[in-house]
Amino acid sequence: MSLIDDYDALLLDLDGTVYRGEEVVPGADRAVEAAHAAGTKVRFVTNNASRGPDEVASHLTRIGVRAEPAEVSTSAQAAAAVLADKLLPDTTVLVVGSAALVHEVEIKGLTATRTHSDAVQAVVQGLSKDTGWHDLAEACVAIRGGSLWVACNVDPTLPTERGPLPGNGSMVAALRTATGTEPVIAGKPATPLMDEARRSADARNPLVVGDRLDTDIAGAVAAGMDSLLVLSGVSTAQELLDAPESMRPTYLAHDILACTEDGVRIEGDDWATAVRDALARLGLEHEVA
Repeated sequence: MSLIDDYDALLLDLDGTVYRGEEVVPGADRAVEAAHAAGTKVRFVTNNASRGPDEVASHLTRIGVRAEPAEVSTSAQAAAAVLADKLLPDTTVLVVGSAALVHEVEIKGLTATRTHSDAVQAVVQGLSKDTGWHDLAEACVAIRGGSLWVACNVDPTLPTERGPLPGNGSMVAALRTATGTEPVIAGKPATPLMDEARRSADARNPLVVGDRLDTDIAGAVAAGMDSLLVLSGVSTAQELLDAPESMRPTYLAHDILACTEDGVRIEGDDWATAVRDALARLGLEHEVA
């Protein structure tokens, strides 16, 4: 038996889990193919709201991981779903973000705009490398006027080949400071994105796979889902050892290929002992103090 056999869907993080920039994490393509072959649904779940599902799927396919747009769940989709749940059809939403975010807002039957007016009743904010002061100023006026504010995610940085650069959370922080207001958050570790991915896959028992304790694993815990932490990206074995209860995964692995195997479960009443035992089974006991 393998983890693929134990769960009806894999909700996969992207950067650090499936790929690093233009490079596939070793074994990720085989893990995805094995899931498809076993009839286990796959969803690529990303906090990045700057690209639409078609762009994400195209990028994955280009680097060797088979993906369809319907298998992609983005924080832009989750944010649009939050807006649609709270607003009447045709409500005007001020968008701070990419064209992909505008599209997600519009397909939910809402009206997108880039400038504030009396018609604006909500603001949605997602990553766009073109966002500038004027965009934030329009959003500031709307939020201070009482508009609902939804943030696609609050990741402070964006991983790039040049190292971490300002992410959506850094620009959300600017509006927090300017408005004294907190947004509704759609992306990981909040639950809307995980819930959207689970609904999309029609999954009753999904497994979340990710490399970040503070987003992927915390999001899984908040949504009541089992999770697998892979050490191919951001979070380290030492951080896992020190993790609070809200960031503790079910399984631990070197990388995503572990989905094709019987997982190394972190189990036991004492967390530190359980983690050390799991690391030893992986030959990584030297990674912690």
